[in-house]
Amino acid sequence: MLHAYVVIVCRWKLNGTDLNLAENSSYSLFGGNLAISNPTQSKHAGTYQCVASNTLGTVLSNEASLRFGYLHEFSPEARDQVKTTEGQGIMLACNPPQHYPGLSYRWLLNEFPNFLANSSRHFVSQVTGNLYIARTEAEDVGKYSCLATSHIAFTTKSVYSSFTPLIVTLGAEPRLYAPSIKVRFPVETYTLVRQSVTLECFAFGNPVPRIRWRKVDTSQNPQWFSSDPVLHIQSVSFDDDGTYECEAENFKGRDTHQGRVIVQAQPEWLQIISDTEAKIGSDLLWNCAASGKPRPTIRWLRNGKPLVSQARTEVTNGQLKITSLHLNNSGMYQCVAGNKHGTIYSSAELTVQALAPDFRLSPVKPLIPAARGGEISIQCNPRAAPTPVILWSKGTELLHNNSRVTVTANGTLILKNISRSDEGNYTCFAENIIGKSNSTGILGVREATRITLAPSGSDINQEDSIILQCHASHDPTMDLTFTWELDGVPINFEKEQEHYQRVSADESVGDLHIIHAKLRHAGKYTCTAQTVVDRTSASASLLVRGPPGPPGGVLVRDVKETSVQLTWSRGFDNHNPISRYMVQSMEPETEIWKPTKTDPPTVEGNAESALVVGLTPWTDYLFRVVASNILGVGEPSAPSSLVRTKEAAPNVAPSGVNGGGGTPNELTINWTPLGRQYQNGDGFGYIIAFKRKTEDTWQTFRVSGVQSHQFVYRNETITAYLPFDVMIKAFNRKGEGPYSLETTVYSAEDEPNISPSKVKATAISSSDIEMEWNTVSPTNGVLLGYEIRYWKAGDKEAAADRVRSPSLDTSAKVSGLKPNTLYHVTVRAYNRAGTGPPSPIANVTTSKAPPKRPPRNISWTLSRSSITIKWDPVIAMKNESPVTGYKLLYRLDSQSTPTLYATSKTRAELPLPEGASHVTIQLCATGNGGDGEPAEVHIPKDLGTSMMVENSASTFLAQAQVINSAAVLLLLKCFAV
Repeated sequence: MLHAYVVIVCRWKLNGTDLNLAENSSYSLFGGNLAISNPTQSKHAGTYQCVASNTLGTVLSNEASLRFGYLHEFSPEARDQVKTTEGQGIMLACNPPQHYPGLSYRWLLNEFPNFLANSSRHFVSQVTGNLYIARTEAEDVGKYSCLATSHIAFTTKSVYSSFTPLIVTLGAEPRLYAPSIKVRFPVETYTLVRQSVTLECFAFGNPVPRIRWRKVDTSQNPQWFSSDPVLHIQSVSFDDDGTYECEAENFKGRDTHQGRVIVQAQPEWLQIISDTEAKIGSDLLWNCAASGKPRPTIRWLRNGKPLVSQARTEVTNGQLKITSLHLNNSGMYQCVAGNKHGTIYSSAELTVQALAPDFRLSPVKPLIPAARGGEISIQCNPRAAPTPVILWSKGTELLHNNSRVTVTANGTLILKNISRSDEGNYTCFAENIIGKSNSTGILGVREATRITLAPSGSDINQEDSIILQCHASHDPTMDLTFTWELDGVPINFEKEQEHYQRVSADESVGDLHIIHAKLRHAGKYTCTAQTVVDRTSASASLLVRGPPGPPGGVLVRDVKETSVQLTWSRGFDNHNPISRYMVQSMEPETEIWKPTKTDPPTVEGNAESALVVGLTPWTDYLFRVVASNILGVGEPSAPSSLVRTKEAAPNVAPSGVNGGGGTPNELTINWTPLGRQYQNGDGFGYIIAFKRKTEDTWQTFRVSGVQSHQFVYRNETITAYLPFDVMIKAFNRKGEGPYSLETTVYSAEDEPNISPSKVKATAISSSDIEMEWNTVSPTNGVLLGYEIRYWKAGDKEAAADRVRSPSLDTSAKVSGLKPNTLYHVTVRAYNRAGTGPPSPIANVTTSKAPPKRPPRNISWTLSRSSITIKWDPVIAMKNESPVTGYKLLYRLDSQSTPTLYATSKTRAELPLPEGASHVTIQLCATGNGGDGEPAEVHIPKDLGTSMMVENSASTFLAQAQVINSAAVLLLLKCFAV
């Protein structure tokens, strides 16, 4: 609604009382906003509401509450120590200080920042702050402090409690006992829609209990859906309302606790009021409605004051009715809906008008075309208050209702069966108690539009195409358009262009081309030909045959261990008989639909039930049914409700049975835990059977727990590496499964008791030695390899370096030694238990280091097919091993594979293939100590263009090049053979 600018005045209320801003300097207004300086709890906490007024009326805002957050310190007094026995549960109280709003809690053990993490044994309640330990152990001994944290506005504050000492008394084997739930969520928990709710449940017990949750009033067979001490429901809906159960279980027993989550809601508008202009003397009816739980009550305000029923005004819970409106009924109205969770406001302005008839905004149409033989309506809708009396005339003749002429109650003139004689001027006269006015239009008559070729009914298969014809004649002075509808809904050619196209040879043709028809394209097609003055239509039905529709109402009955009985109702056959059905199943965690076996294997098209077989016991399933006919496979049905097959004894043996290792006098047995699909029931565990190879009597032990994967049997009579026959089978509360195949598992090994003999050490360079020894065959374990220990003469054996062979080879190379040094060497056998006794000590002295200097004065001579290279001999120094020869690494071009040459001379002739463009030569001296430093020579030129004559001094001087020591490239390491 548009108004001239009107000044708005705002004032504020605190707890229902007007605030006097002039007398309270801590309040100030900025526009309509209220600012509070230096707010305090004692002066400013409460409920605030804005009241806005102008000359048109007054409205109230929603209420806003101002509260102040705080967190006091913990009491500084020392806390008493807490004593318990190993295996028992214990609670340490937090006793948080006074605070607002809520806190989050953590517990500190001994010192910062060693915070306890929630685990299957430890739980910190975020409701009370208390720490719960399901089963105490020796490692729990220590001092505990509760950390409480408050998140107020944009700040975080934390306070610590005094330390609580925890003493755990150790004794005999801890007592095993059934679970006892110690953290119980409330019997009734209220929450609001779209908020979150958290329920806590934790139990003491030995073994540590498993916690899981379910909603018990959802179906006949409620499913467990969480396995955590905290059940958190994000964005609660009304579907979450109900009773929840927490179960704590171990193999000694179970304990349960139930409580109800009650979901309520703040008010929300379903229907609101809006600005309204009403005529004087008319009636006003305003409705508003709100949802919420509890159901909101509704009250009405006018200019901020409560409205009550009185003369001409009737106020009910959700309706305001004012009869025979006066000008003084104008103003601002509010509908207010509220329950205990909040209040909401809907505002609107009512304007009561008094006006003489006025056609300026809505005159009669000046030119009114109409079709001969047709019908037309001429609107007369002046602005007026109160409602005027309407009269019509043609020319000077006043019109009255008859078989062809009708003037409706709202002033509309309707002419039927129009002819040329109806052409002329038509005037609408409007009058009320304030004044009168009129408006005139001219009626012209045109030829009528007619369908000349109508669409005809058709029958096609899915994916076929067809053209529905539609031709029409019309008045040539006007444009003709065609529209199509399917079952009364206009076809959108832009969105459906993949399947619908217009076919138009000229203006009078409006054919429809349906391409690759789908089942959804079947129905009644209506073609409409229209001009600005009239329209005409023709219809035809299209039948589309295709694969069957989805079956309905899939129900599961007679649930057994490996079978269920399914029933369903027939879906649409889509005009082709159903030939057969296929049943599919899905385990929710896989999210994959798979074909399911039935008995009999083929489900005929006239069936509405099937026996599903071959299922896995104690498994959740969803089922659906798919129908097919000669035209294809249809859409699947909606899934059935989730069902779980009944429990049965395990029918699969554990795999991966092996073992070994551990400490002396132990037999360690390992296996691969069975997956959920093979457990077949609750109360799951394993039975371990074993016996010594030399005995006939089997020993058996039961191990509880789905994820158990190891069993350790200790007995002082078990010797090292003793063979046992081992079998394992699974069990649950329905029975026992088959044993696995017998597997040989050896007891823990002992260190090898035999040392290698005939150890021989040989120096092969200045840094490497070669070791050889005789093999050993220990009987107390599986030999993994040998360990070589070596140390320099004069050092202690305790400082020896060690290297292990990766295999059972009886020789090894030791590298990284110092040149010309005497070493002591021993060899030991090792297995998984450790290292055996040493062999006798062998002594070896490494060779002197190779010459450090590279060859010098290198020169070369080129011929058509070879390169001759010469150098000065390398003379070893006293601390270097003698030179026994030279090595050359020869590479043609940069990408070729290098070739190694060896010689005892100081010259070499190397082949030069035709076309070679670049040669690289690395040259070093070699001896017992290894290879010396190399020199590198590059010959970057066209190598095949000159012929050398070695005994010609002038030619030699022209082509030979000499590399002195300053130009040689020294590498870190020479090449090796």
